[in-house]
Amino acid sequence: MRFSGIRIGFALTGSHCTMDQVLPVIEKLRQEGAEIFPIISPAVAETDTRYGTAAELREALVRITGKQPMTTMVEVEPIGPKQMVDVVVVAPCTGNTLAKLALGITDTCVTLACKAQLRNNRPVVLGISTNDGLSGNGRNIGLLLNRKNIYFVPFGQDAPETKQSSLVADMNLIPETILEALNHRQLQPVIIGYTR
Repeated sequence: MRFSGIRIGFALTGSHCTMDQVLPVIEKLRQEGAEIFPIISPAVAETDTRYGTAAELREALVRITGKQPMTTMVEVEPIGPKQMVDVVVVAPCTGNTLAKLALGITDTCVTLACKAQLRNNRPVVLGISTNDGLSGNGRNIGLLLNRKNIYFVPFGQDAPETKQSSLVADMNLIPETILEALNHRQLQPVIIGYTR
């Protein structure tokens, strides 16, 4: 099992339309031996959408991981001093979270989990899903691509005809990105032709 003994802090932020791509990946990681510590942003913890309710998502995470999701800054703070996880994954990672990480803003459990991990020179993997990746958040992606210990799940334009600035990671590449990140390497190519 490729992920036997690997501890993953897996954070989900509010790109609700992408959850159906991420949950099967979490399940696959679990089946391959990873221990998953789920983390959900306030938007995920509190918002019901046409894609499902917050309660349904929480139940799915508990079923898949066997753990209650962490939802507060107090719960995730020990990730740093206790070195609780080997890697933190944020997927889907919204433009809002991208911007905060790029600017060093730590105001949610997800951004604190990343900060706690980075303080120990440990990897953070970002699976982006943002409508403004080639506009307002282009600068932030550039900053984070150049940041030590931050690795991107390869991404591309998911709807270039209708949403020209939108970028989404190929969530199926999360496992390979994690394995490379644990070896301090970025999975290549970073920019891909997106297919869902």
